[in-house]
Amino acid sequence: MTLTIGQAAPEFEVKNQHGEKISLSSFKNSKNVVLLFYPFAFSGTCTGELCQLRDDLSVFQNDHVQLLAISCDPMYAQRAFADQEKYTFPVLSDFWPHGAVAKAYGVFEEAHGCSTRGTFIIDKTGTLRWQVVNGLGDARNIDDYKAAIAAL
Repeated sequence: MTLTIGQAAPEFEVKNQHGEKISLSSFKNSKNVVLLFYPFAFSGTCTGELCQLRDDLSVFQNDHVQLLAISCDPMYAQRAFADQEKYTFPVLSDFWPHGAVAKAYGVFEEAHGCSTRGTFIIDKTGTLRWQVVNGLGDARNIDDYKAAIAAL
């Protein structure tokens, strides 16, 4: 599935690293959302990308923006990953049904059972405003989505 800028972002509800349910609609009319798919917890490129966000978190998580990182890893792996790296933003588990959210956003990689590196910026109305999808081994440029957030 390919998403188009200006369309409603697919709704989802999954658990975060603490077992709490998080839905996209819970941010409607209150915060813009940066939804960041990553392939695997504890892998080098994924850890590096999420640590960049952690170290510059005020841009991605504040009164107007909420960062949601998501992979197909189980909740318990997400918890260990978030604790180890000191992530204070929600780290979501798209484990079961396996990859359902990644599939809805068109970033599930069937051959590997994980998501690719997709980033989606969704405004307060639930509308997709920006997206970029990179391959499994291709790190994203954090400055690209900083600019996209600033343009909201």
